[in-house]
Amino acid sequence: MLENNSRIAKDAAIVDEAITSRRSVRAFLPDMVDDETIRDVLSVASRAPSGTNMQPWRVYVTKGEVKQRISDAILNSGIRAEKAEWDDYRYYPDQFFEPYLTRRRANGFGLYGALGIGRREVDRMRAQHDRNFVFFDAPVGMIFTVDRRLNKGSWIDYGMFLQNIMVAARGRGLHTCPQAAFAPYHRQIRPVLNIPDEEIVVCGMALGYEDTSKPENEFRTDRAPLEEWVTFSE
Repeated sequence: MLENNSRIAKDAAIVDEAITSRRSVRAFLPDMVDDETIRDVLSVASRAPSGTNMQPWRVYVTKGEVKQRISDAILNSGIRAEKAEWDDYRYYPDQFFEPYLTRRRANGFGLYGALGIGRREVDRMRAQHDRNFVFFDAPVGMIFTVDRRLNKGSWIDYGMFLQNIMVAARGRGLHTCPQAAFAPYHRQIRPVLNIPDEEIVVCGMALGYEDTSKPENEFRTDRAPLEEWVTFSE
């Protein structure tokens, strides 16, 4: 029994570390991630549950020239992020409210503060946001899509799949950044990757090794205590 408990504790520590060390890294080293590792991560992630095992995810893995073409198509589109049209789906509410407004502001102020960007330095804020579209210099950029004929349940399944990717990446010493910022630029992305019209661009994701020398990677978000969002009943 003691040996079994010890094994469980060790396994739990490994899993917990992979989950708690996951964060949105916004500066990556140029070191390439080999295809076998990417395949392993995606294969493990595909064990995510999905309603009636539909497995609604589709992934476009990009590197090198193709990844650069996506970046160029978006950055040369002349469409600023604040003007981009979320016409396939909307990620955020039209108007933020509490407690989400305060959390959102804390996240933005914290990131820009780590970068030394003042609240009125709009051009620097925009430049930092545009780094989404070069996948924060990660060597691997992934674009995720879902069939538009599927319903909300499949989007729940998709979230579990995405989380599995990020946790599996951590288990291999890699970091990620999930990026909804790509979704409103689906018109620019589709021709590069030959994405059919029946697929909605859900998000992008940067994958690679963290550049620990960059100040943006020193930023850490907090989490609300359980007392704010958990109800126990007996």
